[in-house]
Amino acid sequence: MKRLQGRRAVVTGGAQGIGRAIAERLAADGATVAVIDREKSAAAAVFGDADGHIGLGCDVSDSASVDVAMAEVAKRLGGIDILVCNAGIGRGPDDGSEQMYAGAAERAAQIGRGETPTAHPDQSIHMSDAGWLAVMGVNVNGAFYCCRAALRDMAARNAAGSIVLIASTSAASGEGPIHYVTSKAAIVGLARGLAREVASRNIRVNAVHPGPTDTPIMANVPDSVRADLARAVPLGRMAQPEEIAAAVAFLASDDASFVTGSVVAANGGSYLC
Repeated sequence: MKRLQGRRAVVTGGAQGIGRAIAERLAADGATVAVIDREKSAAAAVFGDADGHIGLGCDVSDSASVDVAMAEVAKRLGGIDILVCNAGIGRGPDDGSEQMYAGAAERAAQIGRGETPTAHPDQSIHMSDAGWLAVMGVNVNGAFYCCRAALRDMAARNAAGSIVLIASTSAASGEGPIHYVTSKAAIVGLARGLAREVASRNIRVNAVHPGPTDTPIMANVPDSVRADLARAVPLGRMAQPEEIAAAVAFLASDDASFVTGSVVAANGGSYLC
């Protein structure tokens, strides 16, 4: 029997990248999967209606949208056993990212020319409220709203469950856009706090720290930065989404039955958490 046979799983941000790889891996391990994404058509396209899987549109930064989507999942699948909070963004409006990357590139160029550097990788001083709140709204608030909805379902059924939150190696290293780093550090705190809170219900909560991964979100990163990220990984390359999905599948399964409140680093050794 497949190790997730009979389980009902929800994967947010599941239409592409790491999220899609997670959805496909959980399905391959026997779970019936609800893919949630901002675009309903993209979510529905992952599996179609094959094997009972479903795709739903949802803005995770909107608690009402989350509650509607999760109630629909519980109704159509009969409950939620596994939640993977993967939905996340790395950019917001007027968030200073362009200035940060330009400043970092110019500083490196100045050093390369043997000059005393005068350029700085500033982001915070250019950050708008909207840019900050956009990332926090999806990455932090969205994760909490989804966890809350799933926990309500699990508690109402007095059912055990597993929640996996996708954090980032940047939460440990501090590298990356400041709102993204901060949001992913918050995800680690959310995982550890919830793990203690719901352990008595036999619900496990863990996080995964992906390292640099070849996903669509990397399209927002300059090519030179992408190359530097890959070179900095001790294994010498970025991860493929399927490699992150394998870590998530382990945490979601009974193979990790005594693992809760943990952060699994799937980062090629790029930062030892």
